[in-house]
Amino acid sequence: MSGKWHLGLTKDRTPYARGFDRSFALLPGGANHYAYEPCHPNGRSVFSHWASLYAEDENLLDSKNFPKDYYSSDYYATRLIKLLKEQKISEKKPNAPFFAFLPFTAPHWPLQAPPHIVKKYEGVYDEGPDALREKRLHNQIKLGLLPPNVEPHPVVAETKEWAEMQLDERKWSAKTMEVFAAMVDRMDWNIGRVIEYLEHTGEKDNTFILFMSDNGAEGAIIEAIPMSGDVIKQSIHKHYNNNLENLGNGDSFIWYGPRWAQASTAPSAMHKGFVTEGGIRCPAIIHYPALFANQKNNITNAFTTVMDILPTILDLANVPQPGTHFRGREVVSIKGKSWVPHLSWTSSCVHDEETVTGWELFFHQAVRKGKYKAVFTPRPKGPEKWQLFDLENDMGEIHDLAAQKPEILEELVRYWMIYVAEVGVFL
Repeated sequence: MSGKWHLGLTKDRTPYARGFDRSFALLPGGANHYAYEPCHPNGRSVFSHWASLYAEDENLLDSKNFPKDYYSSDYYATRLIKLLKEQKISEKKPNAPFFAFLPFTAPHWPLQAPPHIVKKYEGVYDEGPDALREKRLHNQIKLGLLPPNVEPHPVVAETKEWAEMQLDERKWSAKTMEVFAAMVDRMDWNIGRVIEYLEHTGEKDNTFILFMSDNGAEGAIIEAIPMSGDVIKQSIHKHYNNNLENLGNGDSFIWYGPRWAQASTAPSAMHKGFVTEGGIRCPAIIHYPALFANQKNNITNAFTTVMDILPTILDLANVPQPGTHFRGREVVSIKGKSWVPHLSWTSSCVHDEETVTGWELFFHQAVRKGKYKAVFTPRPKGPEKWQLFDLENDMGEIHDLAAQKPEILEELVRYWMIYVAEVGVFL
């Protein structure tokens, strides 16, 4: 494993302590992509709660000793390839099957990327986020990712519209998007390096490769937590150089805001930090010729969740699910379902119409059964009441059916309460 961990900061919670043979991990959920850490006069990091805390196997690392050309995406890919090569020459497991995990921090804020990559996107976004949103919706329809009659959710943002901005404000905003694009570009290049390694070893077509995002586009810094947002912004202004020409460098600290985010999540509603589709509906790309046979370049909109990944991998590896006990201790039963029947086209869906799935985040709540989804968005972001949407006919979650179908909403809210009791939601 090489990359972002975000599942604990202590040695007993590192990837190495949780089952990985080898690992290089950023332990927090985010950090400077160049491992740049401004400090107070007393030596304490300005942002100590998301400082560059890394671990290699069981050892915690000091990022001050990283190479001068360190950049997160490049280094993660390099380290993973190195670990795969080391396994190849290992006396213990030279030809063993492997599970490799490459979770990039990019394109998580702060938005940073090599200047020569940023330069490639100079001027590309000068028309603003609304124009980009329209282009992307058109392209998605053209590619068959969306139906021609799709109704996108309106943009919701408390920031200035493009037409209201001064020229210098537009340049600064467009540059943040250029840096974001460069981050994605560089991540894609590094994924290509790993794929090339698998081609070189002859393992590509015998490897199940899954690429996906973990949430919708980031619309605001630190998910817009109100208690600390202003304090963090003041620290950024004091300790970082966010002049236009410096954006994207290691000593800059920027994010691109809710309007650019909704250009990415359209036609879905909102972005990360919400349990509407813009916050939880994510792309996934799978490569595995042994499973797909003659099926290529297929698109499926079947409902799935990240909980399905574990049973899918176990299924492909012919490993039985652990049930309620594993290695002498009690464990939570796996809730997901294997994708294998659907991906091999022996089943039209992963989950049937009776499957119930719940979500919660920052007091936002949602529950789905079949095509219907109930959403509760607290004030000031929403109406602070349960709404009901038919996702089959309303991808943008625009038309609230609560008044027309109260019995369905009532059923879903009952399922929500069951979900709360099962998983222990803090309300």
